[in-house]
Amino acid sequence: MSAFEVGELSSGTRLVLDGTEGSVELCEPQLGRVWLVGTDGRRRSVTIGELIQHHRHCRSPTTGDVPSRDRGRQPVGLEDLTAHQRELVAMRYAHVMEAETGYRSGDPRTARPGEPRPGYDPAVTTVTARREAKVAEIKAMPAEQARMLGLEQVSVRSLKRWAAACRRWGPAGCIKGQWIRRGGERPSITEPIREAIVAVRAETLHRSRVSMKSRERLIHQYVRERFGAEVAVPSYTTLRTVWREWFGSGGSRQRYARSAAALSSAAEPVVVHRPGQVVALDTTELAVLARENVFGEPSAVRLMLALDVYTHSLVAFRLTLVSDTAVDVAMLLRDVMMPLPMREDWSEDLEWPYPGLPAAVVAEFAGHRVAGLPFFAPETVTTDHGAVYKNHHLVEVQRVIGANILPARVLRPTDKHAVERAFAAIQSLLLELLPGYRGVDVADRGADPQDDAVLTVTELEHLIATWIVSIWQNRALGGHAPAWDPGGRHSPNSLFAAAMSQGGFAMQIPSPELYYQLLPSHHVKIHGRRGVKIRGLWYDGDALDDYRDGPSNRGGAHKGKWVIRRDPRDRRFTYFQDPLTHQWRTLRWTGLAPEGEVPAFGDARVAELLRVVKHSGLAPRSDAELLPLLLDLLGGRTPVDAWPTQMPKAKRIEHAREDLQGRAAGADRPHAATLGEPQVAAQAGTDTVVPLRRPERARQVVDAVDEERRRRREQVMGDRTITPPPRLGEALRRNSLFLLPDDDSEEPAGGEPVKTEPAEDAR
Repeated sequence: MSAFEVGELSSGTRLVLDGTEGSVELCEPQLGRVWLVGTDGRRRSVTIGELIQHHRHCRSPTTGDVPSRDRGRQPVGLEDLTAHQRELVAMRYAHVMEAETGYRSGDPRTARPGEPRPGYDPAVTTVTARREAKVAEIKAMPAEQARMLGLEQVSVRSLKRWAAACRRWGPAGCIKGQWIRRGGERPSITEPIREAIVAVRAETLHRSRVSMKSRERLIHQYVRERFGAEVAVPSYTTLRTVWREWFGSGGSRQRYARSAAALSSAAEPVVVHRPGQVVALDTTELAVLARENVFGEPSAVRLMLALDVYTHSLVAFRLTLVSDTAVDVAMLLRDVMMPLPMREDWSEDLEWPYPGLPAAVVAEFAGHRVAGLPFFAPETVTTDHGAVYKNHHLVEVQRVIGANILPARVLRPTDKHAVERAFAAIQSLLLELLPGYRGVDVADRGADPQDDAVLTVTELEHLIATWIVSIWQNRALGGHAPAWDPGGRHSPNSLFAAAMSQGGFAMQIPSPELYYQLLPSHHVKIHGRRGVKIRGLWYDGDALDDYRDGPSNRGGAHKGKWVIRRDPRDRRFTYFQDPLTHQWRTLRWTGLAPEGEVPAFGDARVAELLRVVKHSGLAPRSDAELLPLLLDLLGGRTPVDAWPTQMPKAKRIEHAREDLQGRAAGADRPHAATLGEPQVAAQAGTDTVVPLRRPERARQVVDAVDEERRRRREQVMGDRTITPPPRLGEALRRNSLFLLPDDDSEEPAGGEPVKTEPAEDAR
């Protein structure tokens, strides 16, 4: 066997022969015989010819055919060296090759000018003579040059060893062992010290955070009490270095370090191989300012994004002002499951493009033209540890949609790094090009990004949706190619199309009733005359007429109570599912006027209303008496004309956020065309959410106040006709001799207009 030479079969060399480990006791090259001693002490002799011809599986017991410096670790190559070290290796290799062959390149066909040199000509010299000549030449070198090449202690035996290594591993056989010294080995870290470090690590995780100096004292205490005072403990510097190598720098908080250590580092990673298997959610504040739709104030907008980890498709997004809520997360998950409708200004190029499922079929099931964006039921949803992702409402949402919402591990950015990279890509590819971009740092901010902002929140939402469908879904992924085609060029659309052809596509479009099922639920009793009370407000409607006299037949923890759904973004209505028909009916707030429209208001406005009522000592008998106070709050408690200057910016943003949430709730609420016939009647007049601007909102508040005053006046007067009083000076105006008639008509006492001719003198 060519892997072993006679020189390597020296006494003490360990070999594995036919699966049996042993060592060389004696090598007799003159007789061609090797004596081996097994682990059991038995001796046997093997000829070198038998080793070469028959025993081809003879190897080292540890690593086999690898250099001694690489045993127990991965082989070292030239790529592990610096550029200067590679130059030194090339010079050492040239010396070895000249001693072995007479030529520095090792091949007479690539001989350099002047080769072979005298004393190295292979035609007249032997290998031994050339090796001795090379040793003499190296010893004649200057000491600094020889030391730089690592040849200061070279001998004929060294040249033999290097030549054998170069025949196996090429120029890498000339690598100096000191250049690639084995890392991670510390002789001072004995087994007792290792045990002490691990024990102190477990103890300090349980305790409050301590310094490294305290950890060193605990290690000394553990070693002294368990192994005795004679066991040497390394220095503080060594212990600190080992601690950082094994457990990291320790810069995290103690509670996060405990949670990270509780997770097994040997857990197998999740391999994502189909769309919808893992969907990552996250929220960030956009680096571009947008003008809200009510006052036109430039404000920061938060982007909530859902990304499919397999295809890297941005399957859903939402824009919110100030902050997002659990309802926004629930509706974002609903958007993941719903096909995206085509916008009016979108061309046919943005329509459903995936082969295998025609766009007409998808449009027939969806009820509208569908854009080219994947939709599916998510299996696992990965989120961060924000409050909107960790509440009882989201637990109910994941039960309804059949998904598993898993928060990412603490200090493990790889769990949802894809969505973080998507945020960075959106900023560099789109947001930096928009007016109002304010950068990522105050020092890099423009002169006046507030005045530069020209896009409204609605326009920004439309722009992002168009950019996602037209650009992001068709953009090459680069390093995110799938495992089955790592060198190919793929986009999110092509990956989704390939997944459809490989595993098919289950087109499951949820019903419109999913909107009501994702809303927060309340278990209440029905009052015979007033209806149901939800978060301080009373709601009533015809849907409760058949169930006012008795409790619900539900059992369990909420026995005898009814389930009412509430949309925190629009508190004007709640929703009740009829137990007989299982259809959803709308309950109106009893404080709403029978006619007219009151601007949408959310939970924050209701909490402020009840707080004002409590502080003012107002005790209304019905919610109708709360309406004037609510309209006062909607108007900002300042004159309407003084809104832009007198209302604080925080209050203006609050009103704008309430308006945006009301319009989002109206867009999420199923339309009458998608509901059954009984629901159409129940939803009549309640599905419309008026889009508000600053003049429209002011006018609507004034109209709502006038409607409420007119309704109360009519209740007091009954059927009596109210004649408005004449204007001031009406009698003087009627009998005045100086009153000039109109140009074209004259209003006589009889009431009919009479044509008059112009007077002669007037001509």
